[in-house]
Amino acid sequence: MKTLSVAVVLFAALVAQANDKKFEEAMAAPIQRVYTAEKIDELQTAVNTLDRIAQAEKTRWEPLYYAAFGYVMMANREAEAAKKDGYLDQALERIKKAAALNQNNSEVTALEGFVHMIRVTVDPATRGQQYSGLSMQAYGKAIQQDPNNPRALALMAQMQYGMAKFFNSPVTEACGLAQKAMTLFEAAKNESILTPAWGKGMTEGLLQQCQ
Repeated sequence: MKTLSVAVVLFAALVAQANDKKFEEAMAAPIQRVYTAEKIDELQTAVNTLDRIAQAEKTRWEPLYYAAFGYVMMANREAEAAKKDGYLDQALERIKKAAALNQNNSEVTALEGFVHMIRVTVDPATRGQQYSGLSMQAYGKAIQQDPNNPRALALMAQMQYGMAKFFNSPVTEACGLAQKAMTLFEAAKNESILTPAWGKGMTEGLLQQCQ
């Protein structure tokens, strides 16, 4: 019986490993597309694929996360306010689902802050106070969940820099945080296609402004 039990455990482990590999293979192309696509329709195609994967893999947070990221990128490329808000609504819906599946996930929380930050750009005069506060709150929570998450640090730095410029205050803290994020980006070893890998270029751009 003991031999049989060991065999069952080993078989289950092999099946799980095979399923994980199949999942990663399915995720690879749409993840790469949300990183590199320039046009909204290309991003939408990737998001549609990720949504289908999320429907099939109901316990996995990653397809929801990357679908949300895709919508954030679509919002970044959209000039019309109503459409930008619509994309951000879609992103937030998926973020909430991902957070329910994987609680205390710094990556998911940081992405939520990103959504709030982009909301500000739709109408800074009327939205600045509300959504800046929500963004900073999310980034602070993400950093608390994982102090070494470079995306959380980089996004916080972006927000601090923008606020400092708006109030004509020193950008020292923001630039220091951006440098810390860059150090973490350079040391990062992404062992899987599923590991978030965006944000380094954004941080490089901020550091150039800090010079």
